[in-house]
Amino acid sequence: MPVADKPPRWSPLSKKVCPVFKARLPLALSAILAAAMGTAHAAATQPPAPMSALVNQRWPVKMVIVTTYENGEDTGDRAGELQLWAEREKLTKRIEFPGGPHHLLTNDDHSVVAIVTGIGLVNAGASLMALALDPRFDVSKAYWLVAGIAGVDPEVGAIGDAAWANYVVNDFAISFDRKDAPADWAYGILPFRSTRPNQLPDVKMSFGPFDRYAQLFPLNQRLTKWAYELTKDTSLYYTPEVAAFEKPWTGFPEAQRPPQVMIGDSFASNYFWHGQTLTKWARDWVRLHSDGKARFVMSNTEDSAIAAAVARMGRMGVIKGDRLMVLRTASNYTMAHPGQSDYDSWRQEFPFDGAPAFEAAYRVGSRVVHEITDHWDRYEDQTPGAD
Repeated sequence: MPVADKPPRWSPLSKKVCPVFKARLPLALSAILAAAMGTAHAAATQPPAPMSALVNQRWPVKMVIVTTYENGEDTGDRAGELQLWAEREKLTKRIEFPGGPHHLLTNDDHSVVAIVTGIGLVNAGASLMALALDPRFDVSKAYWLVAGIAGVDPEVGAIGDAAWANYVVNDFAISFDRKDAPADWAYGILPFRSTRPNQLPDVKMSFGPFDRYAQLFPLNQRLTKWAYELTKDTSLYYTPEVAAFEKPWTGFPEAQRPPQVMIGDSFASNYFWHGQTLTKWARDWVRLHSDGKARFVMSNTEDSAIAAAVARMGRMGVIKGDRLMVLRTASNYTMAHPGQSDYDSWRQEFPFDGAPAFEAAYRVGSRVVHEITDHWDRYEDQTPGAD
């Protein structure tokens, strides 16, 4: 069990806020507002002071490992997304975290931080911003690695696959009950200001991270490529039992092969959706909102909120916004195999209790963590993949 790490700490109760944080909170809020909106004086003279200047003796962070949930204890029981990191990376320092649903874990010098954001878009975005603004940590140069499990489209992937994303896509949409929708609609979900599914509105619109309908979050593709090249030969979890599980996927050759590392995009929704019709919707939606640049591979319920938080915190100057890496690993398929109903497929537990996906997230992600933290002199000021 990780041990509790005490100084510096702060309490979720306003009357027990630690003196350092309480004394410097106005400065922190002023810096955030100045970075977000600017002031006439700041614009005329100098940029806002970095957050790292506001609190003395903050822990410099090299890597934030972003997980979304854990089952039970952090170690020693049924694994969730955090457990392999906690056990294998010696994240023995436990730090209470009022800004999220779960405590933080770190290594001895606090340079590697593992966060459990909580499931869903609301949890994920708020938790990440809370960590970035936590006065105990200096994340101004940190890298952010999402290491989470996902549903994979059987047209492009198999159980245990690991996909590095170039794009994260959001699902902000209009939805009709299928029985109330026109008969010629393939599904009852359509973009805002459009009149039918799989069709953008007639008016010209943008869908980037800071637009009114923020749907498309481009990541640093050079960093994605660097991470892929570093990890593409990683040995992944594949057993005769996994191979037997994949046999019913006749007509889906990508779902019947051994797992591999790939580049593939992430589609985030607050719905835990499932089925052939909704898989078609996900494929269409990702293609449509990216002008064909992105391809749906992995489904989840957090990544667009994480990407939005990183984009905004990057624009505020709190973190480096080009240092987010999204790694999703396949725990299940997004639809049923031939001869199975989508309902029966949805009711199944993750095959092998999610082990292929948890292993892939750790085995692939840890290679990036080790490369960056072991060679910090190289990557502190120079992001991998940059010219």
